[in-house]
Amino acid sequence: MIIDDFNTVLRLVISLVLGGVIGFERQLQRKTAGLRTHILVCLGSCLVAIMSVNLYANVQGLTNADPARLAAQVVSGIGFLGAGAIMKEGPTIKGLTTAASLWVVASVGLAVGVGAMTGAVTTTLLVVIALEVLPRIDRLYQVLSPSVCTLMIHSLDKPGQIGQIGSVLGTLGIGITQIHIEDGDSGQIFVPLTITIPDKCRLEQVIAELGKIDGVLSIKIPED
Repeated sequence: MIIDDFNTVLRLVISLVLGGVIGFERQLQRKTAGLRTHILVCLGSCLVAIMSVNLYANVQGLTNADPARLAAQVVSGIGFLGAGAIMKEGPTIKGLTTAASLWVVASVGLAVGVGAMTGAVTTTLLVVIALEVLPRIDRLYQVLSPSVCTLMIHSLDKPGQIGQIGSVLGTLGIGITQIHIEDGDSGQIFVPLTITIPDKCRLEQVIAELGKIDGVLSIKIPED
């Protein structure tokens, strides 16, 4: 059955909303692919699925055309976009979760396009739960049994600020294995750093001491 204009618009709007839900969560976490990227992927996938269904409906009984061929190209082709979200920084690789979310959101768009609304909505909810809940479990484990940890420090860009951070960590007996500086808003910086925490020191204590530094705005533990 051909998908009419009303249902075409409705499904595209639903794909925009569902893709936006996942993309909004990624943007809140300051990931390379955020709200707009996820929306575009979901919309494009939905449109391809609608085209597949309509093309097949137009030639049904006249040829052995496979309506899944266009959708299959989306599933394989999205890997190129996901690869752009993956970055290697020193010994660590970041962006795998965001790349996976792009692949999933493409599948959500395809599901909406063919009318599988229950699967699309359920998948969206489960993805958001996985992105929000599982990192908290990992964070709890790092607090209970810390060894190597990555922190994201949001700070004012003040002279000697990095030195103060290093001094506090040195006082606690914590080693810095990797550190670099990212520009933020005017007069602000982000400092991702990987640290080695001795058994006698707890991550909560480290975060509390770093938070006492004048100019430090926030300290987070990245999910990826």
